[in-house]
Amino acid sequence: MPRIRNWKELKFYRPSKKVQYKHLELLFNSEIDWQLICNHFEEMLMVAVSISQGKLLPSTILRRFGSHSHHNRLYLAFRELGRAVRTEFLLKYITDIELRRMILGAMNKSEDFNRFVQWIAFGGQGVIAENNRDEQRKLIKYNHLVANCLIFHNVQSMTKALHLLIKEGLEVKDETLKRLSPYLTGHINRFGEYRLDMNRKPAPLEYYLPIIGR
Repeated sequence: MPRIRNWKELKFYRPSKKVQYKHLELLFNSEIDWQLICNHFEEMLMVAVSISQGKLLPSTILRRFGSHSHHNRLYLAFRELGRAVRTEFLLKYITDIELRRMILGAMNKSEDFNRFVQWIAFGGQGVIAENNRDEQRKLIKYNHLVANCLIFHNVQSMTKALHLLIKEGLEVKDETLKRLSPYLTGHINRFGEYRLDMNRKPAPLEYYLPIIGR
């Protein structure tokens, strides 16, 4: 579920012109065209099934709609359905504080993970320079693989530390555990460790060693 910051700027759509709301009337300024949805319902269903079966990518259908949206009746039908779904969600969003807290918490976790993944992909400033889609997917998967390994390491280390604290008699509360994060980076050395031994003497150069080949 999305977190909607500027929901006050979005339009609410009433089910029909006959419906009036006592306290929310100012939020609504138009109504849903249900007839348009009914007229293209079978086509909309075919698109939804094609996407769910993997035969059609969502990006493909969006690109197709975007190229001639003003003349595409199927696009307009999907837009009306989207307006109805969004209005229903917005009404739930502004009335349910627990729903807003849950969405905010989930968003914060996603943003923390994204920052963690970007921190790991330090080579080339995290920019994917490959123009090949398969190579791009490989880079993303390898990046997530390393991220998952570090997350596993962090969780295992924190779990050991918590068990040690409990063994020492310290009470570990649920509120404390809720604030722990597996996306810790302060203890990780991304660039490796390089030691310079000033006492080590290099081997003497053989200036007269014959060069092989031409």
